[in-house]
Amino acid sequence: MMAGKLADKVAVVTGAGSGIGAAIVEALHREGAKVVAADISGQQEELAKRLGSDCVPVHADVTNGTDIQTMLHVATATFGRLDIVCNNAGIDGELVPTAGCSEENYDRVMAVNARGVFLGMRYAIPILVAGGGGTIVNTASIASTVAFPSMAPYCASKGAILMMTKTAAVEYAAAGVRINCICPGVTDTALVRQMPEKLIAGAMALTPMGRMGQPAEMADAAVFLASDDASFITGAAITVDGGYTAL
Repeated sequence: MMAGKLADKVAVVTGAGSGIGAAIVEALHREGAKVVAADISGQQEELAKRLGSDCVPVHADVTNGTDIQTMLHVATATFGRLDIVCNNAGIDGELVPTAGCSEENYDRVMAVNARGVFLGMRYAIPILVAGGGGTIVNTASIASTVAFPSMAPYCASKGAILMMTKTAAVEYAAAGVRINCICPGVTDTALVRQMPEKLIAGAMALTPMGRMGQPAEMADAAVFLASDDASFITGAAITVDGGYTAL
């Protein structure tokens, strides 16, 4: 059996319990990485059990800096190093027009999506630099560049991820840390499936490929960015949307 392209690498993935996060964990593991699967839901426990000893589950609230530091410590303490961090955890929030959006909804979406990615980078980067380099893959969205009505906090948070990614990439390129993001289009996850059918149908009508993306397709893009195949790519946003934003 051939070694995967991430053999001997150690990765941490947030939002690992389901959807794109779980798919990223599985893809990293398939390519030979040892993975810390972090989530707040508890679903990461079953995923880790299925994948075996090279996947360790951790309970983490990405809005809490102590939880993030603990999550990263588990990786280095268990596997001896840290090479890859995928800041993927995210929520959509309430679907309401901007003037009807509560302050609490805005704060919660920004805390999980934007603050969570900030904290993931804030505490991972020093470890990666000290280890001689590494890669960070953040999960943004096509909502970082195009509008989705009734989702102002979500769009704002994903725009924040895009620009934090670019900024940190420039800051730490010379230190050997590559930082990129994936921008998924409408993807077949539980988060999307619970949205109004009219909204999903409208998104499908605007997608040239005429279907939702699959979590595994987003995970493949994340693995590419995390691997040496992307050795000269940093500060990039890889769009995986079936052509949605090409229109």
